[in-house]
Amino acid sequence: MEKLLQLFRKSNAEFLKRDSNLIASGVSERCLCGALMLFLHNSIQKSPFKEYYVDVEYNRNDKRIKTIMDEQEHIIPITCDLIVHSRGAILNQDNLIAIEMKKSSASFGEKLKDKIRLKALTRDTFDNMWSYDGKTLPQHVCGYLLGVYYEVNISSRFIDIEYYERGEMIKTERIHF
Repeated sequence: MEKLLQLFRKSNAEFLKRDSNLIASGVSERCLCGALMLFLHNSIQKSPFKEYYVDVEYNRNDKRIKTIMDEQEHIIPITCDLIVHSRGAILNQDNLIAIEMKKSSASFGEKLKDKIRLKALTRDTFDNMWSYDGKTLPQHVCGYLLGVYYEVNISSRFIDIEYYERGEMIKTERIHF
């Protein structure tokens, strides 16, 4: 987990240094995720995780639409803004990092949905509702080692970040760009 956190922070620092003007220009979250993806990809290629991929808005789980189960056991189809995963190739740890990005101008409800999604994605299991056999992916997506909620405040030029692990927020930080 600590190595993934360091990898994300290094990639993010490079992204903020190189693309602060892009962020300040007010481009879409999708554009920002694409730019951050490049820095994550470069960092991963130089790390023990080089067999993993970084994808923007990836929504498949073994050819099915990715779903999570929320706290009320509702099944929700999802598309993460940015993920680091093996695309199903490394079954014992397919999912590494899930990132949800929002601008500070988004509604409270939209921000809350992303945070709830990260809690679900970083859970170890859905109350043992699926069993891991080493051969098949779980029905609902979970098991990400690190979740990152990334909120961009363009006018004040800072990023608020919340980190999630095992279904809980573990730390926050504010970074100026």
